[in-house]
Amino acid sequence: MMKISRAGLQKLAWQWRGVLIAAPSIALAIIGLRSLGALQILELAALDQMFIFRGQAPIESSVVIVDITEADVRRSQRWPLTDAQLLKILQNINAQKPSAIGLDIYRDLVLEPGHQDLLKFMQTTPNLFGIKKVLGENIKPPPGLKYPEQIGANDLINDPDGKIRRFFLSIPVLEPGDSQNPPQKVVQEEAIDGFGVKLALKYLSDRQITPEVINSEKLQYRIGQLSFQPFKSNDGGYSQVNDRGYQLILNYRGGRGSFPRITMSEVQENKIPAGFFTGKVVLLGASAASLNDLYDTPFSSSIVGIPQKMPGVEIHAQVVNQLIDGAINNRTLITGWSESQEIIWIFTWAVVGGILTWGQRNAQQQGIWIIFKTTSVAIATLGIIIFSYSCFQLGIWVPVVPALLALLGTSLSITGYIAKTAGEIRATFGRYITDDVVATLLENPDGAKLGGERRLMTILTSDLRGFTALAESLSPEEVVKILNIYLGIMAEVISEYKGTIDEFMGDGILVLFGAPMLREDDPERAVACAIAMQLAMTRVNQEMAKLGQSALNMGIGINTGEVVVGNIGSAKRTKYGVVGSQVNLTYRIESYTTAGQILISTATHQAVTNSQTNPSSELQIDDRRQVIPKGVKEPITIYSIRGIKGKHQLSLPEKITDPLYSLSSPIALHLAILDGKDVSTTTIPATLIKLGHHSAEITSSKILADLTNIKINLVLGSEPNLAGEDIYAKVVEQQAESGNLRITFTALTPKIELLLNSLY
Repeated sequence: MMKISRAGLQKLAWQWRGVLIAAPSIALAIIGLRSLGALQILELAALDQMFIFRGQAPIESSVVIVDITEADVRRSQRWPLTDAQLLKILQNINAQKPSAIGLDIYRDLVLEPGHQDLLKFMQTTPNLFGIKKVLGENIKPPPGLKYPEQIGANDLINDPDGKIRRFFLSIPVLEPGDSQNPPQKVVQEEAIDGFGVKLALKYLSDRQITPEVINSEKLQYRIGQLSFQPFKSNDGGYSQVNDRGYQLILNYRGGRGSFPRITMSEVQENKIPAGFFTGKVVLLGASAASLNDLYDTPFSSSIVGIPQKMPGVEIHAQVVNQLIDGAINNRTLITGWSESQEIIWIFTWAVVGGILTWGQRNAQQQGIWIIFKTTSVAIATLGIIIFSYSCFQLGIWVPVVPALLALLGTSLSITGYIAKTAGEIRATFGRYITDDVVATLLENPDGAKLGGERRLMTILTSDLRGFTALAESLSPEEVVKILNIYLGIMAEVISEYKGTIDEFMGDGILVLFGAPMLREDDPERAVACAIAMQLAMTRVNQEMAKLGQSALNMGIGINTGEVVVGNIGSAKRTKYGVVGSQVNLTYRIESYTTAGQILISTATHQAVTNSQTNPSSELQIDDRRQVIPKGVKEPITIYSIRGIKGKHQLSLPEKITDPLYSLSSPIALHLAILDGKDVSTTTIPATLIKLGHHSAEITSSKILADLTNIKINLVLGSEPNLAGEDIYAKVVEQQAESGNLRITFTALTPKIELLLNSLY
C-alpha cells in the first residue's frame, strides 16, 4: 500500500485548500438550514415536480369511484341525501358483489324517510365501511356500522404548504372534546386505521393476504409483498414535521382521473355497466366543489394552467391502490434515506462542486476556465437531478435541493475567492513575474523554496539594435517612456504565445518556453512568438514616430537545450529563472542578429521540424551559416528564420535587396571590434567606399569574421560637429573577389543618419 509522507499531505492540502475550506463550510451551512426547515418547501416542490414528470400511470381497475358531482347535487333537489336515497345507491352497488364499499360521507344524522331500512342494511353488510373524524372536531361514524371493525379515520395530513403527501395507516383516538375544551389527551391503547387502509385490508383478506409483524419494537410490518415502517419527522425532504400516529408517504398513481368512475345519478338509476363493481373496492364520495371536499396534492403544482385540486375520495382511492398494488405487485412505497446517508450525500456534492471549480482555476485563458466550470457544473447539476429522479422511480426520496445548493454554493464561493483573493495577488505579482510563475508560487507550498531542476526547454532572447547609443542622446524620462512602449507591446505578444518572461534587461527580454509549465510545442511556439514580435515592431515604431523618434530595430535569438530552472537567490531575495551554458549560448546567437532578424540554433530547428504535436510545422529559412560562439569549441549552425507554416502561419515581409552605390569621395573611418557590450580600445583604419540605405561596403586593413559587431567613427575634418558620433554595425559578408567587407548598420545617431541619407 502506497504511503504518503507528511510533506506530501501538506502539499496536497495546500493545493486543494479551496475545496478543503469551502466544501465543509457550505455543506455544514446547508445541513444547518435543512435541520431548521428552511429548505423544506423547496424540497417538497422538487418532489412534486418528480410526480408530475413521471406522469399518469395506467388507470387502475381494482378501485372504482362513485362520484357525487355538482350536477348530482343539483339533480337530487335536496342535500344531504335522505336515508332512502342513500340506501338505494348502496343497494345498487352491493348488487354487483364488490369486495368492499367505502362511504366517504359523514352520516351520523337521521334523515328520514328510510332511516330504519338504512340502519338494517348497514348492520347486515359486513363489506360496508364508513368514516369518522378523529383530529380536530370529532365527527361520529354512521350508527349502523360496527366500531371499529367497519370504521376508518377520514383525516388527511396537510403539509406546511397545505398539500396532501402523507396518509395515516393508523391514528390514535383522542378523548372527546367540545368547542370550549378541544380534545388533547390520547385514549390509551386505542387507535383506528385510516379509511383507505380498512378498505385495502378487506380487499386483501378476500385474497388471503393479511398483515404480519416483522419487528414489533420498530413497528415494522408486512402485507403480502409490501414491507413498511412508520414515517419519521425528518424523512425525505421533511424537517421536524408532526409524525403522530403511523404515517406513510403517499405514492400517487397520478393526478385526477387515475381510477374508473361513475356518477351517483347513474348508480341511483341503476345504469351501471355489468361487472363494474364486482370484486372491487368501491368508494362513494364527492368531487362537487360546493361540498368542499377538495385538496391540494403534488399534481396541484402545475406551472402551466390552473392548478387542480383532488377530491378527498380520490385521495383515499390512491391510498387503497397503493396498499393493494404494493401487497400484490410489489409496488414500492416512498421512503427517505437515513440522516447519515443524507449528510454524506450533501458533503459529496459540496466536494464535487469544489473540485470542478478549483481544479481548473489555473487554466491559461480565463474564458476556457469559465466555460469548463459552467459546463461541468451544469453536467453535475443534471447528474443530481437524474440520479434523484431514478431513485424516486424506485421509491427512494433522495434530497435534490440540498445537493444542488451544496454543488452550486461551493462552486460560487470558490469562484468568488478566486476572483477576489487570487485575482488581487496575481494582479500584484503579475506586474513583476508572469502568471504561470505566480501560479507555481501560489499553488505549491514548496513553490517559493530555493532550488531548481534540470529541464529541456526553449529560450528566447531579444535586444534592440543600437538602443544604448540612442539612449545616450535622450533624457532618462524619454528612455523610460520608449522602453515602456516597446516592452508593453512585446509582453502582450509573449503572453499570447504562453511564454514566460523571465526578466527585462534594459532593452532586452529573456523569455522561457517550458517553465514553469512544460508543453510539447514549446519550440514551435517560441519561433512563432519571435515572428509575431518582429511583426509587432510596426506598432512600436508607429508610437516612436508620434514621439518624433527614429524607428527601432530588434534582433532575436532562440536556442533549445537543458538548463536548470527554479528559484535562485537567498532567503531575502529570490528570483525565478534559468541558469546554464544553454542560456549563454542563446545570448551569443542573438548577438549575431541584424535588424529585424531571427536566428535559431540547430537544436531548436530540429525540435520544430520533428514536432509530433504539429507535424505540418515547416520553417521558412532565409540563410544558414556556421559560427563558433565564445565558449563553444565546435562550430554550430544557426538558421535565419523568415516564417513558420502549419498551425501558426506566420512570416516576415520579404527582404528587399539594399543596393550599394559607390561614393564619389571615399570616407576614411576608424573601427573597433565589440565583444558583447565592451568596445576594444584598439582601432582599425578603414574606408567607406559604397553606401546603401541600411548597409555599406568598406575596405579594412584587417580581415574581420562574418557577424562581427563593430563600432565606427567617421574621419570628417570638414564636419567637426560630427566628432564623437558613433555608428554601430555588423559584418555580414566578405566579398570574395575584392576582400572588402559588407556591413549592415545596427544603430545610427540622428546626425549620422542625416549625413548618410544626404550621401545616399
